[in-house]
Amino acid sequence: MVRSPAQAQSFHFIDIRLDYILKRTSALASSLASASDPSPLQDNCVAIAEPKNAAFVNGKFCKNPNLTKAEDFFYSGLDKPGNVSNPVGSAVTQVNVAQIAGLNTLGISAVRIDYAPYGQNPPHTHPRATEILTVLEGTLLVGFVTSNPENRLFTKVLNKGDVFVFPIGLIHFQFNIGHTNAVAIAGLSSQNPGVITIANAVFGSDPAIDPDVLSRAFQLDKNVVKNLQSRFWYDNN
Repeated sequence: MVRSPAQAQSFHFIDIRLDYILKRTSALASSLASASDPSPLQDNCVAIAEPKNAAFVNGKFCKNPNLTKAEDFFYSGLDKPGNVSNPVGSAVTQVNVAQIAGLNTLGISAVRIDYAPYGQNPPHTHPRATEILTVLEGTLLVGFVTSNPENRLFTKVLNKGDVFVFPIGLIHFQFNIGHTNAVAIAGLSSQNPGVITIANAVFGSDPAIDPDVLSRAFQLDKNVVKNLQSRFWYDNN
């Protein structure tokens, strides 16, 4: 079909617009794929509970910058061991935006993890953060599993001073294989990384997931599922 000059010009304009839209969409998708917490657009945004005369940023209200103080960026107590006398034999001490209000919008937090001999930080995920863990004392068996369909396990034995990274959103764990207590410190790429402990979420949800669903999903007898759901699933965080 032969197009008139006006039609040709119109189609050329549409092609240019489509090309522009595709490029912008691709750039946006790329930036979102590589993002963690959004980058702050101010020096600080100390979180406060009272919204009066405050701005709402990253899920928290920001304190007036003129009223911020050193205590807003401070936490004391990470030197104190957590209580590992529990069913999983570990304790996680969190230092996120709930403990340090000044972390709001900064995209980072930390935890201390204490392990009893043969204690573990059970398989779990952080939906909003990558984690980098450093062993301070003891020997840990750590690992993470990649997403479907490969479900590949990456595992390593860590000793004092060793560092390991758990990619964002992937199931991971730590297990103290030593005869003495172990301690680790971890940094996370979110002010509020979140945690989903797999067993707790699946078998300890409220209300409970239909046993028929879990029976087929895990290929277990329905009574076994009901027994698992009846147990107390300890939260070490």
